[in-house]
Amino acid sequence: MARNAVKKASLVGEMGFIKGGGKVNWFPGHMASATRAIRDRLKLSDFVIEVRDARIPLSSKNDELQPLLAGKKRVVALNKKDLANPNIMHKWTRYFDSIKQDCLTINAHSRSSVQKLLDLVEYKMKEAIYKEPTLLVLVVGVPNVGKSALINSIHQIASSRFPASNDGRSSIIVQEKRKRATVGPLPGVTQDIAGFKIAHQPSIYVLDTPGVLIPSIPDIETGLKLAAAGSVKDSVVGEERIAQYLLAVLNSRGTPLHWRRFMDAGSDRRLESVDDKPDYSLENLLPKRKRPPIIKSDVVYIEDVVTRVQGALCRTLMEFNGSLEDEGEFGDLIDQQFEALQKALKIPHKTSEARTMASKKFLTLFRMGKLGPFILDDVPDQ
Repeated sequence: MARNAVKKASLVGEMGFIKGGGKVNWFPGHMASATRAIRDRLKLSDFVIEVRDARIPLSSKNDELQPLLAGKKRVVALNKKDLANPNIMHKWTRYFDSIKQDCLTINAHSRSSVQKLLDLVEYKMKEAIYKEPTLLVLVVGVPNVGKSALINSIHQIASSRFPASNDGRSSIIVQEKRKRATVGPLPGVTQDIAGFKIAHQPSIYVLDTPGVLIPSIPDIETGLKLAAAGSVKDSVVGEERIAQYLLAVLNSRGTPLHWRRFMDAGSDRRLESVDDKPDYSLENLLPKRKRPPIIKSDVVYIEDVVTRVQGALCRTLMEFNGSLEDEGEFGDLIDQQFEALQKALKIPHKTSEARTMASKKFLTLFRMGKLGPFILDDVPDQ
């Protein structure tokens, strides 16, 4: 079994075999225009919903917008809470409380969860009710934090509450607020703003914005976390590099050791027949058609795949005799795990793209939450 089985996870991104890929340019050109437009719209807004990924509560913030957001009333919505470790999530909510930042964990696909967020927004905006008859709430966030899902849920709720007010775009809203600031167009992304009415007297509208990243990520590990969560395209960073990082994090935390019960997964099961055991019950004495034997099916169930993957990662870590403190030995472990993943995922070993194929499938399982709930960011010291 591995010596020094738990390595400080926050140092994983600094390891040579992960840093080897170098920095990545993940700021598409259109995001510069989008960022400028969001700055203009922030001047119009009365309140901000900053959506972040609950698996990376700090890494998924846009540092470039933080100075502007600091002067706004806002709530941080930690979305995808169903994919985040609940045992760690409460520590994050306590952290945000300690820095006097309103925070709410949500599932953007849950109407009741989104309704709680809207209720909080309305409550926090009560002070502004007497200032203006129309109030604007801006939704911001980096790509793929679930902002679109949140907007869709808000639209459904808004349409049911105020059907006549949510049958079109919000150009009228912008015209009403234009006296305070000018809203520029968003070239290449969208030409207007989608707005949904969520309250009356005063009228409160929620406005959407495109997801944008900051031009430069402060460190490689933050970029890898964003890539693991899907905020950066896999093709930009490389599936193998992202999978390598995730494997390093799992091993450093000793996560595979919790999957011991899956180590025997993948062993062939004997054919079973319903007639293997005699049944002397009265019901069995009645004439009936003989049922065919239950034979092994070629159908692959996701649960079986997950079990094989977890068992393979546990076995390789249990059999590893090196030290996780040694980068070379740690890298060897991850190479062994890639081979184990190929077998668990039944990818032909001689396939030239076998490692890439294994990485893609492994990332899919992680992002779907099939390997369990995770939070990649460490809670800062308070």
